[in-house]
Amino acid sequence: MSVLGGHDGMRRYGTAHGSRNADASLIDAAPGLAKLAATGCARIVTWAVDTTVQTGTRAVVSAVNGAAPTRLAQDAASELVVRTRRALGASEEGQVRKLPGRSVSVHCSAEELRSRGAELLYRSADVRCTEGMHPAYERILDEIAPDEARILRLLAVRGAQPTVDVRTGRPFGVGSELVAERMSMIGQESGCRYVERTGAYLNNLFRLGLVWFSSEKVEPGRYQVVEVQPAVIEAMRRAGRSASTVHGSVHLTAFGLDFCSVCLPLDGPVRS
Repeated sequence: MSVLGGHDGMRRYGTAHGSRNADASLIDAAPGLAKLAATGCARIVTWAVDTTVQTGTRAVVSAVNGAAPTRLAQDAASELVVRTRRALGASEEGQVRKLPGRSVSVHCSAEELRSRGAELLYRSADVRCTEGMHPAYERILDEIAPDEARILRLLAVRGAQPTVDVRTGRPFGVGSELVAERMSMIGQESGCRYVERTGAYLNNLFRLGLVWFSSEKVEPGRYQVVEVQPAVIEAMRRAGRSASTVHGSVHLTAFGLDFCSVCLPLDGPVRS
C-alpha cells in the first residue's frame, strides 16, 4: 500500500470515528436538550397566553367604548409588537433594554414611550392591579451616599433644620452679594462622616426630589447655634463689617417623607 493511500485511509477512519463520537455525545445530551426545550416552550406559552389575555381585555374595553374595528386591530397589533420586544429585552432600534442591576443604556422611540404611558394609565384604571412601593425608590437608593441617608433620617425624625446664608451688607440690601449659602449643622447633627460635603449632599437630595429649601424659619434660638459655628464666623469675616445673615430651612418633601418611611429605619439607633 502506498504512503498516499495510507494517509487517505487514516483520514477516512478519523472522520468516521469522529462522527461516531459526535453522534454518541448527541445521544447522551438528548434528555437534557429535550428538557431545556420543553422548559423554554412552557415559558413561551405562558407569556403568550398572558399577553393574549391582557391584549384581548383591552380590545373588549375599547370596543365597549365605541372604538372603530380598524383601530382595534392596529392597537392590538402594536401592543403585541411592544410586548414581544419587551420580553426579548430589545427597544425599537434593537438595542438591549436596561435590566435591574445592569448598566445598559436604553433608547426608546416615541411610539414605545406612548405605549408605556398608556400601560400606566391602563393599570391605574384596573381595580385588580395593586401597586407596591414607588418604582423610583430602588434607583434612588443606588444614587445616594451613606451620609445622605443619615441626613434623610435626621429630617424624617427631627423635622426641618435651620440654614443660614451669609451676605455682604449694603444699604437696603441693594447690591448685596452672597458669600456662603445654606450653612447649617445638618452634617454634624446627622453624624455624617464627611461633614464638609454637606452642601453637595443636600444638592443631590434636592435633585432627587427628596428635600426642598424654604425661606420659612424655624425657632429663632436654633439659628444662634448655627451662627456661632467656625465656618459661619469665617464667612462673616469675609463678608466685611456690614455682613448680614438670611435665615431659612431645609425640609423633606412629601415624596422624601414617604421614601424615608419605606426605605429607612426611623426608630432605634443607627447601626455604626
